Amino acid sequence: MREVKIKGIYKHYNGNYYIVEGIGTHSENLEECVIYRALYGTGEVWIRPLSMFLDEVNKNGQQYRFELQEIASRDPNHP
Repeated sequence: MREVKIKGIYKHYNGNYYIVEGIGTHSENLEECVIYRALYGTGEVWIRPLSMFLDEVNKNGQQYRFELQEIASRDPNHP
């Protein structure tokens, strides 16, 4: 099963990028949810059920709703 990387940068199938801030628990039903921040606009914070975050959608060339991006650091001291 896929796992969510905290502080990982993910691309939504619509093309926008987000950084995962953490995993939380819904207070009413105890469902695990992903807390993530938009890397565009005003940097709004979003919450989505973990199962939905990991959904397979096969849209716009992406297999999953959110896909982890491998982004290399530009800092020569951090590979």
